[in-house]
Amino acid sequence: MQIDDVYNEIVMEHSMNSPYKKDIKNPSCSVHAHNPSCGDDITLNMVIENGTIKDASFVGSGCAISQSSTSIMIETLLGKSVEEAKHIAQVFVDMIDRKPVAKEDFKLLKNARAFESIKNMPARVKCALLSWKTAQGILEDEKWK
Repeated sequence: MQIDDVYNEIVMEHSMNSPYKKDIKNPSCSVHAHNPSCGDDITLNMVIENGTIKDASFVGSGCAISQSSTSIMIETLLGKSVEEAKHIAQVFVDMIDRKPVAKEDFKLLKNARAFESIKNMPARVKCALLSWKTAQGILEDEKWK
């Protein structure tokens, strides 16, 4: 099995059976995001306590790329400090935007590396970035410091 096959399986599994596609009780924040070019629509919920992402989930609909990217993003950021999560989210955005990413930073993405080829599909870039940019907005809020 090739690495691309493994990544495709991960993306499809998260798209169809995300363990993070659900409501959570008492989120610290809940932000709605929409990608009009594809119709992707998500609400990202996070529980942030003592500067750490304790829980996260999403609800919504959209293409397989947006749904799996959101699910894998949550999986990647759970348990991270706000500062770590901000860094990881920026690494993902840089990867998709074709900016240089250090090898050690690329490893931080874990399964999110499956989306590296999206940078070659301009019509799908916004789909992959929707949740990551939404998370960046949440994590930039001063109240998490």
